[in-house]
Amino acid sequence: MQLPIQVKHFKGYPPEARHVATSHIELLRKLPAAFTPLLLQQVQEYDWRFPAERRDIDRQLTFLESLSDADRRRLFTGFEQLQLPAHLMDVKWASSPVEFSEQLANYLWPTGQIDAFHEASSTYLKAVFAAMPNQPPAAPRLGIAVIGKGVERNSYPLFRKFRTHGMHFTDVNPAHGLKTLLAHVADRAAAHPSSFDHWYIDGGHAEPVSNPFLTNISYSGLEPNRLALLRKINRAIHNGIAGPKALLSLLHKLQPEEIGFDTAGQNGAIVSHFATSLLTSGSGTQIFSTSFVQWTTRELWRRAQPLTILARFAPRQRQRPMNELLSGDEQTVEMDAPGSLIDADMGSFYMWLDQQRLSGAEEASFLIWFEDHHEAFVVSPSLPRNTESNSRVDMHWLLAQTG
Repeated sequence: MQLPIQVKHFKGYPPEARHVATSHIELLRKLPAAFTPLLLQQVQEYDWRFPAERRDIDRQLTFLESLSDADRRRLFTGFEQLQLPAHLMDVKWASSPVEFSEQLANYLWPTGQIDAFHEASSTYLKAVFAAMPNQPPAAPRLGIAVIGKGVERNSYPLFRKFRTHGMHFTDVNPAHGLKTLLAHVADRAAAHPSSFDHWYIDGGHAEPVSNPFLTNISYSGLEPNRLALLRKINRAIHNGIAGPKALLSLLHKLQPEEIGFDTAGQNGAIVSHFATSLLTSGSGTQIFSTSFVQWTTRELWRRAQPLTILARFAPRQRQRPMNELLSGDEQTVEMDAPGSLIDADMGSFYMWLDQQRLSGAEEASFLIWFEDHHEAFVVSPSLPRNTESNSRVDMHWLLAQTG
């Protein structure tokens, strides 16, 4: 049975998303009612998706249109077998697929069907990637984590999670280290000029660096937006928003303009929507700079799939009662540099793990440096694993080992 999806259902979509949806309307009508809104949720945000995400959406649509009706039915058997109520089967969800996704999750958990849903989703994604695998990156990926800003002395053993994967350097000349790293990522952006393929993330104030293909985003730079969001959260709580689910639904519906972002120009709109998602979907990204940096790198590897990320962790505020954290009062905040170093050490490991999930992982490199100190760690195809070097090296030499 075909879904009665009409062109009018896409009236509220942005221009490019509306074009994609209407161009594939015959395919969308043939897909299961439990799956179609999930695909449309991706399509609806097409205009402000990263190029890698757009390619992924196009790949899914191309794959689905290449299947025969019989093969498509077999692929979606798991979705067809889900038992959903009538209000979730209504075609109106084509106009508001985000709401469908929330309602679907709220229904599948209590009815014990969430495992079946995950299995159906996994079957679908495996089929897409098997038929149309990811292409190798244009250059080996490079991740750089700078940790420990503001820490004078440290007794915590760093890089323990990394030890079996690369080489530990104990006598790094720290002179001009950050400046050298920033210059290197700017050079990579110049050598491989492509929008959203090179990023500099800072947990404090971003250092000056200029390259049209090096996108930067910082925790301090987003302060007006973070505070605007916290004010909205506080107002919602004081106005009696009923529970975390309702609050989460409110956050997911927020548009960048509502918390002060400028969406002028296509690239500006993409970055603004991305930053909004970081603040509304990430756990602790609004109040802890280390959480912000870790979540940003996670989302960039997953969504933009860039060639280069330099992530600089900075001291976060100490733990305080939740009401104080959500108040947005940052005038009397006490910073915790030693605790932030431990956070960043683990956060950098997660950053590397996320990098490893991408295509070309075997050629990728990762460098982590204890800022202004003599310790660093490098994971690279050119270096032996589970080793330590006490030789005197500088940042230029370390970067040369990353290729």
